[in-house]
Amino acid sequence: MPRKPDVSCVFVCHDGHGRILLARRSAGARDEPGAWDCGAGAIEFGESFEEAVTREVTEEYSTAPLSIDLRGVRNVLRDDPPSHWVAVIFAVRVDPAAVRIGEPHKFDDLGWFTPSGLPSPLHSQLPATLALARPS
Repeated sequence: MPRKPDVSCVFVCHDGHGRILLARRSAGARDEPGAWDCGAGAIEFGESFEEAVTREVTEEYSTAPLSIDLRGVRNVLRDDPPSHWVAVIFAVRVDPAAVRIGEPHKFDDLGWFTPSGLPSPLHSQLPATLALARPS
Protein backbone atom coordinates (compact mmCIF):
# COMPACT_ATOMS: atom_id res chain seq x y z
CA MET A 1 0.00 0.00 0.00
CA PRO A 2 1.46 3.41 -0.93
CA ARG A 3 2.30 5.72 1.93
CA LYS A 4 0.78 9.17 2.17
CA PRO A 5 2.22 12.30 3.78
CA ASP A 6 1.06 13.26 7.25
CA VAL A 7 -0.26 16.76 7.97
CA SER A 8 0.98 18.72 10.97
CA CYS A 9 0.44 22.09 12.54
CA VAL A 10 3.76 23.72 13.40
CA PHE A 11 3.61 26.73 15.68
CA VAL A 12 6.10 29.34 16.72
CA CYS A 13 4.78 30.81 19.95
CA HIS A 14 5.62 34.42 20.73
CA ASP A 15 4.90 36.98 23.44
CA GLY A 16 3.79 39.80 21.12
CA HIS A 17 6.96 41.76 21.95
CA GLY A 18 9.55 40.09 19.73
CA ARG A 19 10.45 37.03 21.79
CA ILE A 20 9.76 33.45 20.68
CA LEU A 21 9.28 30.37 22.83
CA LEU A 22 11.44 27.35 22.13
CA ALA A 23 11.57 23.96 23.83
CA ARG A 24 14.64 21.75 24.20
CA ARG A 25 13.89 18.23 23.01
CA SER A 26 14.47 15.62 25.74
CA ALA A 27 16.06 12.19 25.44
CA GLY A 28 12.56 10.77 24.82
CA ALA A 29 11.86 12.98 21.80
CA ARG A 30 11.19 11.30 18.44
CA ASP A 31 14.26 12.91 16.84
CA GLU A 32 17.14 15.31 17.49
CA PRO A 33 17.25 15.14 21.33
CA GLY A 34 18.95 18.19 22.83
CA ALA A 35 17.92 20.45 19.95
CA TRP A 36 15.80 23.54 20.50
CA ASP A 37 12.57 23.59 18.52
CA CYS A 38 9.14 25.16 18.22
CA GLY A 39 5.98 23.15 18.81
CA ALA A 40 4.18 20.85 16.41
CA GLY A 41 1.70 18.04 16.19
CA ALA A 42 -0.38 16.00 13.79
CA ILE A 43 -3.74 17.36 12.74
CA GLU A 44 -6.42 14.86 13.71
CA PHE A 45 -9.21 13.80 11.36
CA GLY A 46 -12.03 16.34 11.37
CA GLU A 47 -10.09 19.12 13.15
CA SER A 48 -9.86 22.65 11.85
CA PHE A 49 -6.40 24.20 11.81
CA GLU A 50 -7.32 26.41 14.76
CA GLU A 51 -8.62 23.44 16.77
CA ALA A 52 -5.44 21.47 16.10
CA VAL A 53 -3.18 24.39 17.06
CA THR A 54 -5.19 25.10 20.21
CA ARG A 55 -5.05 21.43 21.26
CA GLU A 56 -1.33 21.08 20.56
CA VAL A 57 -0.30 24.38 22.21
CA THR A 58 -2.34 23.46 25.28
CA GLU A 59 -0.82 19.96 25.43
CA GLU A 60 2.78 21.10 24.95
CA TYR A 61 2.79 24.39 26.89
CA SER A 62 -0.15 24.05 29.34
CA THR A 63 -1.83 27.24 28.12
CA ALA A 64 -4.23 28.22 25.35
CA PRO A 65 -3.28 30.49 22.45
CA LEU A 66 -4.23 34.17 22.64
CA SER A 67 -4.06 34.51 18.85
CA ILE A 68 -3.34 32.17 15.92
CA ASP A 69 -2.02 33.44 12.58
CA LEU A 70 -1.49 31.17 9.56
CA ARG A 71 1.91 31.96 8.02
CA GLY A 72 2.59 29.35 5.34
CA VAL A 73 3.06 25.73 4.35
CA ARG A 74 6.19 23.60 4.02
CA ASN A 75 6.72 20.23 2.38
CA VAL A 76 9.08 18.39 4.76
CA LEU A 77 10.90 15.32 3.44
CA ARG A 78 13.38 13.57 5.74
CA ASP A 79 15.58 10.52 5.25
CA ASP A 80 16.45 9.76 8.87
CA PRO A 81 14.00 8.71 10.06
CA PRO A 82 12.11 8.47 6.75
CA SER A 83 9.11 10.79 6.86
CA HIS A 84 7.01 13.12 4.75
CA TRP A 85 5.01 15.91 6.40
CA VAL A 86 2.94 18.72 5.04
CA ALA A 87 3.60 21.32 7.73
CA VAL A 88 1.08 24.14 8.10
CA ILE A 89 2.98 26.94 9.88
CA PHE A 90 1.46 29.31 12.45
CA ALA A 91 2.59 32.21 14.62
CA VAL A 92 0.81 31.89 17.97
CA ARG A 93 0.76 34.49 20.73
CA VAL A 94 0.71 33.09 24.27
CA ASP A 95 0.95 34.57 27.77
CA PRO A 96 4.57 34.02 28.90
CA ALA A 97 3.51 33.85 32.56
CA ALA A 98 1.19 30.91 31.83
CA VAL A 99 3.60 28.73 29.82
CA ARG A 100 4.77 25.45 31.39
CA ILE A 101 6.20 22.19 30.03
CA GLY A 102 3.12 20.08 29.37
CA GLU A 103 4.90 17.07 27.88
CA PRO A 104 8.04 16.38 29.92
CA HIS A 105 8.63 13.14 28.02
CA LYS A 106 9.26 15.27 24.89
CA PHE A 107 10.81 18.47 26.30
CA ASP A 108 13.11 19.17 29.24
CA ASP A 109 13.45 22.96 29.09
CA LEU A 110 11.66 26.03 27.77
CA GLY A 111 13.11 29.44 26.97
CA TRP A 112 12.15 32.81 25.52
CA PHE A 113 14.55 34.10 22.87
CA THR A 114 14.94 37.01 20.49
CA PRO A 115 15.50 36.17 16.81
CA SER A 116 19.10 37.41 17.14
CA GLY A 117 19.77 35.40 20.31
CA LEU A 118 18.65 31.87 19.52
CA PRO A 119 20.08 28.93 21.51
CA SER A 120 22.14 26.10 20.10
CA PRO A 121 21.74 23.53 18.72
CA LEU A 122 18.59 24.27 16.74
CA HIS A 123 16.41 21.50 15.33
CA SER A 124 17.28 20.96 11.66
CA GLN A 125 13.81 22.08 10.51
CA LEU A 126 13.58 25.20 12.70
CA PRO A 127 15.38 27.79 10.50
CA ALA A 128 13.04 27.19 7.55
CA THR A 129 10.03 27.32 9.86
CA LEU A 130 11.19 30.57 11.46
CA ALA A 131 11.64 32.13 8.03
CA LEU A 132 7.87 31.74 7.54
CA ALA A 133 6.54 32.12 11.06
CA ARG A 134 8.38 34.98 12.73
CA PRO A 135 5.82 37.36 14.16
CA SER A 136 5.83 40.78 12.54
